[in-house]
Amino acid sequence: MRTTTVGGAGAREWGGLAVLALPTVLLGLDVTVLYLALPSLAEELRPSGTQELWIMDAYGFLIAGFLLTMGTLGDRIGRRRLLMIGAAAFGAVSVLAAWSTSAELLIVARAALGIAGATLMPSTLALISNMFADQRQRSLAIGVWATSFALGMALGPVVGGALLDHFWWGSVFLLAVPVAIVLLVAAPVLIPEYRAPRSGPFDLPGVALSLAAILPVVYGVKRFAEDGPGGPALVAAAIGVVFAVLFVRRQAGLANPLLDVRLFADRTFSAALSVLLVGLVGVGGSMLLITQQLQFVEGLPPVEAGLWMGPPALLMFLAAIGSPLVARRVPPGIVVAATLALSTAGYVLLALVDASDGLALMVIGFGLVYLGLGAIAALGTDLVVGAAPAEKAGSASAMSETVQELGLALGVAVLGSLATAVYRDRIDDAMPAGVPSEVAEVAGDSLAGAVSSAQRMPDGWLDHAREAATSGMNTAMIVAAVCTLLLSFVSAVVLRRVGVIGGTAPEPEGRAPEPDRNARGADGDDPAETALSGG
Repeated sequence: MRTTTVGGAGAREWGGLAVLALPTVLLGLDVTVLYLALPSLAEELRPSGTQELWIMDAYGFLIAGFLLTMGTLGDRIGRRRLLMIGAAAFGAVSVLAAWSTSAELLIVARAALGIAGATLMPSTLALISNMFADQRQRSLAIGVWATSFALGMALGPVVGGALLDHFWWGSVFLLAVPVAIVLLVAAPVLIPEYRAPRSGPFDLPGVALSLAAILPVVYGVKRFAEDGPGGPALVAAAIGVVFAVLFVRRQAGLANPLLDVRLFADRTFSAALSVLLVGLVGVGGSMLLITQQLQFVEGLPPVEAGLWMGPPALLMFLAAIGSPLVARRVPPGIVVAATLALSTAGYVLLALVDASDGLALMVIGFGLVYLGLGAIAALGTDLVVGAAPAEKAGSASAMSETVQELGLALGVAVLGSLATAVYRDRIDDAMPAGVPSEVAEVAGDSLAGAVSSAQRMPDGWLDHAREAATSGMNTAMIVAAVCTLLLSFVSAVVLRRVGVIGGTAPEPEGRAPEPDRNARGADGDDPAETALSGG
């Protein structure tokens, strides 16, 4: 990393960061809050099993599919402008979702929320890179930003449970409305506008190819998580890979691509993306399994389970804020490697959790996992954005978000499927004779099914199911521990050339050519002046 000699951020920039944190918290909250509302809305809207899956999945599909497109669009039309358009759309569609009168309408609303949400994450992160030009301040700001998303996820069960105690299921969607209003009022005052110079025409065929690449891969991963490695999952993933190759080939030949593939020539950029992808796999799987463990094994209600997730969220907050400060004196690669080693210890503790008395050990272990998440989310994202030229910050931010979304989905698919396979194997051995086949099928499929059918099973059988589910989690956490330990060593090696934040270090080999920083914007304005002005 090179030393940044520009002036530091002032009160306006830090106030703008607080505004940018609001939609980030909202997006994190939206990930978890719907799980609580699902039983209530299912009772009222009566969705089929397929419709219920799409109510849950439509948001994630579309937000992952459009991240890259929206990141580049913000570079072209203005990042603040796109953020405000997205916030207004998110608030309006949230109202539609809250008062949906059918499952079909709610699916459409969830899909639209995904598209609107895809404008928010890359826009907020790219604007942070404009507002905080000083490396040290930018790293700290990204740490705050990275923490906001996890804070929203941790608040989801608590806030959602409180709302559902007093209001109808649609109230959980209305949380977006005040956030959108505050952002629309404060953004023009506190957040500068920025658009990339020499944008060129927008690559609509590239947009189509990117969607054709990302959506089938995400679909395949989700089907793998639910049904195992069957034909539909593999076919969808293969289709996505084919279109991904076509997309990359097209982008490499364009003067103004949707994604500048030359960014991957920077080893820091590529290595940081890899750390984010692999690191989030373990987090995604453990997040799913710990949530199930708290509710189905420990028997905690959603609100109480959310409160037990508070200490791990606090550790992640401390890591996300503290790791950029430590990286001012210790190279980021060492900081990332050390915190991933602590995460490895956390996975080991989770692998030792017992079904009869494992709550304290589970919270401590997951806290160490979240400690590593905070560091890689803050430093990894900062390395990705910092390695890209200013006019490519939106595209780089979108890539960072895309690989994190994919990592979480892969974690749910791979580790979730592994835990389920262990559960089914052990539960088959414990299935009592004489149980009706339809009950045995439901109880043997998942722990949630076992809990729902417990009244039709012999006394004490549910304890066997809980032990089988805990064994599945233990096995998945052993795999996560091994992979995270390897990632810790790899991080120390591949990021060894990155100097301390705010210091100097040799330029990474293979870096993409620096653009002309004196180039004029599309409207003739100097891009630096545009970024520092109010619009």
